[in-house]
Amino acid sequence: MDDQLDTVFAALADPTRRAILAMLLEDDMAVTDVAEPFDMSLAAVSKHLAILGRAGLISQEKRGRVKWCKLEPDALRDASIWMQGFGQFEAVNLDAFERFLEVELAETPPSPRP
Repeated sequence: MDDQLDTVFAALADPTRRAILAMLLEDDMAVTDVAEPFDMSLAAVSKHLAILGRAGLISQEKRGRVKWCKLEPDALRDASIWMQGFGQFEAVNLDAFERFLEVELAETPPSPRP
């Protein structure tokens, strides 16, 4: 489970990926529609989508010639349970968790990369 939590939190660490998840809360979207609001190439958005897919946060399926993205809300269940262990989080509140991480990361010096 730790590896899956690491994958989910790594996927959530990027603001573009969080924005994509917020967009998919509304409805399934074609990949081209997901990419539209971002100032990056379709290939770059596709990489973000692949990371979200590997984390199990979204699924993709081809309908005709169009690839569609769908939010997988159950993917956050384990992360929510883990966060509830801290007592600060009663339910999945990603905005509150993001603020928590911003404070924590601001106070912690970055670790050197190997």
